[in-house]
Order: sequence, then C-alpha cells, then structure tokens
Amino acid sequence: MYSLHNQDFIITDQDTIRTAMLKIDHNSKGIVYVVKGNILIGSITDGDIRRCLISNGNDLTINVMSVANKSVHFLSENEAYKAREELKRWQISSIPIVDTKGEIQNIVFIDGSQTKKAENLNVPLVIMAGGKGTRLKPYTDILPKPLIPMGNMTIIEYIMDRFAEYGCDDVHIIVNYKKELIKAFLRETDRRISFYDEEYFGGTGGGLRLLKGTLNQTFFMTNCDILIEEDYGKILQYHRERQNLATMVCAQKQLTVPYGVVKLDQNGDLLHIEEKPSHTYLTNTGLYVLEPEFIQQIPQRDFIHITDIIEICQKEKYKIGVYVIPEEKWMDMGELEEMEKMKHKLGLS
Repeated sequence: MYSLHNQDFIITDQDTIRTAMLKIDHNSKGIVYVVKGNILIGSITDGDIRRCLISNGNDLTINVMSVANKSVHFLSENEAYKAREELKRWQISSIPIVDTKGEIQNIVFIDGSQTKKAENLNVPLVIMAGGKGTRLKPYTDILPKPLIPMGNMTIIEYIMDRFAEYGCDDVHIIVNYKKELIKAFLRETDRRISFYDEEYFGGTGGGLRLLKGTLNQTFFMTNCDILIEEDYGKILQYHRERQNLATMVCAQKQLTVPYGVVKLDQNGDLLHIEEKPSHTYLTNTGLYVLEPEFIQQIPQRDFIHITDIIEICQKEKYKIGVYVIPEEKWMDMGELEEMEKMKHKLGLS
C-alpha cells in the first residue's frame, strides 16, 4: 500500500496522458512513475507529455505506456542512503526507492524532500552540542560546531529535520561553547527546543546529567556532528524488543592495509606474508537510544564520556545493545576531511 504522498506520484500502466497531467499538476514536481501491479515499470515527465501532445494533436486519451521512459533510474532500500549522490551523478530531479519486489516505498527529490511518511515515534531527542570542536579549527574559532553551515542549513538543523521526519520534535540541547550563538540562532527557528547550560565541560556523559528528572521515557541521544541514514523506527524497535537500558548505533567498517603484512615466528624467522589484509570492525557512531534510568547511573564526576557510563552499566549487569548499520549510512563531520565527505554525500559539493 502506498502512502497518500506516494499516490500523488503514481499512475498505472492502464492510465491515460490526461491522468498523468493531472497528477503532475497536483504534485508540482514535474514527474510521475508508472506501475504495473504495484511494480515500477517507467516514468513520465511533463516534457514527455508536451512532446506527445505536439505529435498527436492534443489527444489526452493516449495510453501512458506509449510515452513512458522504461529505463527509469531507481535504488533499492539498501541503497537509499546514496540517493542524493546518485541524483547528482545522473542529473535527475527525483529517484524512487523500491523494495525487493520492485514496489515503490519512497521517492527522494533533489531538493532533499521525500514522499515517505515515516512512523511517528514521538520520543524526545537529546543533542550534545557543548563541545569546542577543536578538530574543526579554524571554523570553530568563529562558530560553534552545531552552527557550521552545510549548504543552506547548519548541521544541527539537518539533524533535527531528520528526526522530525519520525515525529521526534521534542528537542533537548546541551550547550556550553559559544552557547549564546547557538541559542540565538535556533530561537529564530520554529522548533520546540529546551536548552541546558553546562557550567563546565562535562563530556558527553557529564552533560547528560543535566537532564536528570526531566525525561521519563525512552529517548534518542546524538552527537551534534553526525547524520545517520537509517530507519529510526527500526532502531527504536530493536532497542525495545531487547529491553536494553542503552543501545549504541555502530557502523561496520572495513580497513584494508595497503601493504603486504609480514608475520614472524617466535625465533624471528618468516612465518608467512599476507597481501593487503582486510579487517572488519564496529565503530561507535555517536547515536544512542537510552532509557531514563540510564541517567541515574551517571556518577558525580566533573567529566565523563557516555561510553564510560555504558561500561559502568555493563559491569552492573544492565543490558546494553548494539544496532549495526553499514558504514555508508553514517556521515560524520567531526574532522575537516570527513566534513567534506558529508557535504559530498548530501549533494552539496
């Protein structure tokens, strides 16, 4: 079944040019997609329709399949994370995301909008935005990291917009470095935000202590310099099904050593040579799902990382989970080189 928004872009192989025109006029995006038995088989643009009408004397009863482009670009759900990059590479304005059966689940547009109506999770979002961002100097000498522009928006706006798609619009932001700039900027936006001022740099764990007694339900917590292109509903479901106190979202990375690796035996003689070995490992992305009880476990220290708190909870036999995503679904702008990679993935460079 398609959502209402998807239906504005869907016609069947039995429809006429008139139906396609009406849909394009309604959706204002200049395109519709043709399905047969719900399976994607083509696309029609407003330009295709104009050329057809010029050639056929404005006959609106012509079947859409006589006009449709049958070599339509699309991506699978597993490839959805690279939609912006592919739109730019193919120089097209939209791309459908299909499931394993070929049914359209979502349509992504070059302007960043999409048709998918995500599940309304209605859980709070906590953003850690108090750090100095020293790895992004000289940018952060002038601006706090959350306000570094990524195209026409700041990184923290991208984060909030992404979560807002899932109904997570109750936002709690922990601030410290250049906090007045962050507050002044975000108060000009139409968002529901609560700010919490750190009196000292408490780390990702110490800053979270400020929310003790404020949150009474499961919540997301994220660093202010990452974007995760994953279904947040699936992450939350995973967390709840396993009844975790905390769930870390981790990316699976593969590191290939670009040399032959030599191993010696106990006598210092050659044991064997391994050419360009690859190693797969999991790395912490900076996105978590937490229960309010997690905050109660934070010790009274001046500075502590959230990973230290997680290790404390694990020693106390609390259940800690890991939700694994492909490396490609994790964008990190914590360093200058990674920031440029994020801009490229977002289609901004």
